[in-house]
Parts: sequence; structure tokens; C-alpha cells
Amino acid sequence: MIVKLLKFAGLALLALVVVLMERTMTYRSKQEKVKPVAHIRVSTDCFTHLSEAVKFRTISYEEPKGCDTLVFEGLIHYLQATYPLTTSLLHPQRINKLSLLYTWKGRNPDLKPMILIGHMDVVPAVTDSGEQWEVPPYSGLIKDGAIWGRGSLDDKINVIGILEAVEILIKEGFTPERTLYLAFGHDEEVGGRNGASKIAEYLVNQHVKAAFLLDEGLVITSGIVPGIEQNVALIGVAEKGYASFELSVTAEGGHSSMPAKETPIGILAAAVSALEKHPMPSRLSVPVQQFLDYIGPEMPFFYKLAFANRWLLSRLVIATYEKSNAGTAIVRTTTAPTIFRSGTKDNVLPGYASAIVNFRILPGDAITDVQTHILKTVNDSRVKVQLSGHFSEAGEISHVDCPEFLVLEKSIRQIFPNTLTAPSLVIAGTDSRHYASITDNLYRFVPLIAGPDDLKRIHGVNEKMSCPNFINCICFFRQLILNSNK
Repeated sequence: MIVKLLKFAGLALLALVVVLMERTMTYRSKQEKVKPVAHIRVSTDCFTHLSEAVKFRTISYEEPKGCDTLVFEGLIHYLQATYPLTTSLLHPQRINKLSLLYTWKGRNPDLKPMILIGHMDVVPAVTDSGEQWEVPPYSGLIKDGAIWGRGSLDDKINVIGILEAVEILIKEGFTPERTLYLAFGHDEEVGGRNGASKIAEYLVNQHVKAAFLLDEGLVITSGIVPGIEQNVALIGVAEKGYASFELSVTAEGGHSSMPAKETPIGILAAAVSALEKHPMPSRLSVPVQQFLDYIGPEMPFFYKLAFANRWLLSRLVIATYEKSNAGTAIVRTTTAPTIFRSGTKDNVLPGYASAIVNFRILPGDAITDVQTHILKTVNDSRVKVQLSGHFSEAGEISHVDCPEFLVLEKSIRQIFPNTLTAPSLVIAGTDSRHYASITDNLYRFVPLIAGPDDLKRIHGVNEKMSCPNFINCICFFRQLILNSNK
């Protein structure tokens, strides 16, 4: 009997090995061969144009009254004067006073339009932290082969890069077959409710249905994807949702010399600690699975084996992601306590304590799932839980098996030879989500090559855009417009 069991186990193991190897060997590449195109000559004036745009302190604040409208007006006038052909032909419209919508009418009304978007606002540049800027953050200084300053990466590169490309195409005598919209919001960094949302609302009222939209998002990574020596262009086909919850506790205060066994601060601290210790479950969402299918066949054997056989080895793949904070954000709805408020004096027991916990929601999870998770994990009726501030569900997942995605891939490879492409998940939020009713194909990609140090500069110190990167950015937008009209 034992001998038979051992034989059976051996045969089962052999069958498993055969299945694993067969799936690994047939895990074929999805990278299409594309012939590079010669880069056009781009005037070095483009560096000055980005530099000048950076000098406008178009800072977004949660409170709209904090917005310096004169600075935004200055940038808008600068754009109109710097790109005279685009201004005269595309007739930029003001949307909700400070956002812009350009329309380049196509010759074929039967073709669905394309939309290229960016945002003119930036986050504040903190100058009193431990890390200091090498140059003043709004100087727009051009040095060491780069344009320095807040917004040079996020996201004036898109605004200026797109306008440079369109101005070049007009000079070349190009006329699009499909209509092209350029949409530049003014408050993306605080949710886009007054900018992109209003532009999208206007387009809906005009009955616009677009073939696809391209927004900021992921980049061409260099030295970031393990096991891959080539650069990898990550195209965001979905983004995580966003929700913050306020947890609060109310109890009797008093003198600190006679504290109760449990205080509002203690109760609330225990609740927040429980949420940190028990996060929502990790899993491989559809965009991440798509990424693995595009990159897995290009990787060394061990990675290829694991990615090709996720039906068996998914926990191993997830465990690999969870070795870093960035990887963890890819495979679960994250929990981040960000604000804690309580107390006014060191010898007074506060009668109230509150905390804000921010969640970035994985596609497939919903805000109601997060709230249920909070209540179950905290399991304390003294802790009140309510949604706080602006929020958005994780969006629908855009298509990868469609002509629009293929055009995007082709354009990337034509300008950035020997670059791999892959769908992926954007863990932050973008303006693109406001356009979900206009197109099913929302893509999030910035045409720049970035290493680990470059990514730290976004919303950080010493933000800068290398001059060669910016030239490539302009060439990419021009090529994408051309390809989308063939």
C-alpha cells in the first residue's frame, strides 16, 4: 500500500513538473517588433519654454481661496503667446476660468477623437525640511543639462511637451484626420474637481465620445524592474481609488492627575494600531496580472516560471512584491494614518480625539469594503467612523487588446528603441478618472526615462527634467498624434 502511495505521489509530482514546465515554455512574448523612427530636429527654445512655465507658481491648495488666480492667468497668457499657431488654430477655451481646452478639428468626423491631457498646477515646494533644494524651486534654472524646478516633472512637462509637438505639426502642414482635444486642468493636485471635472462635463454636454485619452501616470523605468536590463515603459491602464476616513472618540475629560483607565487618545491609538497591524488582504489585480504577462516572458527562468504559473505560485509572487513599500502598494488596498488631533495642554485630559486614515483602493475593492474592514478590525463602538474629504472609487480597467493601446505601444517603441512595454497599475490618482464617461480607454503614461532617484524628485526636492528626456517627450507626442491619424 505504501509503495503504491509513493508511486502515485511520484507520478503526481512528475505531472506537476510537466505542467509547470509546459506553461513556462509556452509563455510567449507580447512585445511586437517596431522599427524606430528618426528623431526630428527640435529647437532648444523648448528648454526655455519649460523653464519659463516652471517660474509661474501655480500652486494648488485644498482651500480654493488660497489659489493665486493671477499666477494662473500669467501662465495661460504665456502659453498663448509662446504657441501662436496652436492658439490661432485650436482656439483655446477657458473652462471654469482657469482650465484650458484646445480643439483641433479633424477632417473625418466618423473617427472618434483623441484627448491628451495634463495639469498646470503644482504642489508646494517645501524648503524648510531637512533636505534642501540645490536651486530655488521656482527658478526654472537650466543647468547641468536639465531644467530645474517644481513642475518640471509633474506635470508641466506634459503641458509644454504636448503644445511643442502640436506647434511643430502645424508648422509641418499636418492636419489631423481625427479631432484632437488638449485638456489642461488647474487643480489636479487637489482632486481636479474644478478643473478636469468641469472640462469633462463640458465634453459630455457636447456629446463627445473619444477613442482614447492619455494622461500623466507611469514612466519608462530604468533599472527598476528586477531581472530586466532593458528599459520598461509602464502604461497605466487603471488607477487606485482614494478615500480617507475620520475615526473619532468622545469621552469625559478632566485633570491629568486623575486619568480614567482608558482615554480618548488611548482608545483611538489602539484603533489606528489595529488597522496598521491588520491591513486589507493582498492579491494580484487584473492590471498587475497583465503586467506580469507582458514582462514575465522577458525575464530569467525563475521569474518566468513563477509568473507563468500563478495558479499555483501566486502567493510567492505576492510575497516578492511585499518586500518593499512600493511593491505592497501594488498588491493591496493600503492603510495610512496621516493626521492625529487631540489635546490642548499637557495637564488636561482631552474629551475628544480624532484621526484621519487614508486608503488607496485596489481595483476590485470598493469604498464600502474599506469601511466594513475598518469597523470589523477596530471592533469598538466607542470609535465613530465616517468618510472624510474628497474620494473616488478605483476606476474601470482600460483595454489592452485594442488598436488604441497598440498605437500607444508602437509610438513608445518608435521613439524609445529596445524598450519593453507593459500595462500596469497607477497607485496614485490622476485627472483621467474624471473622463471615464467619455472613453473606455484611459491610459496614463509620461514619455520620460526615470530611475529610482528621479522618481523621488516628484513632489520631493530638486525636481528636474533632463534636456534629452524633454526632447524625447516632444518627439513622442508628435509621433503619437501622427500614428493615431493613420
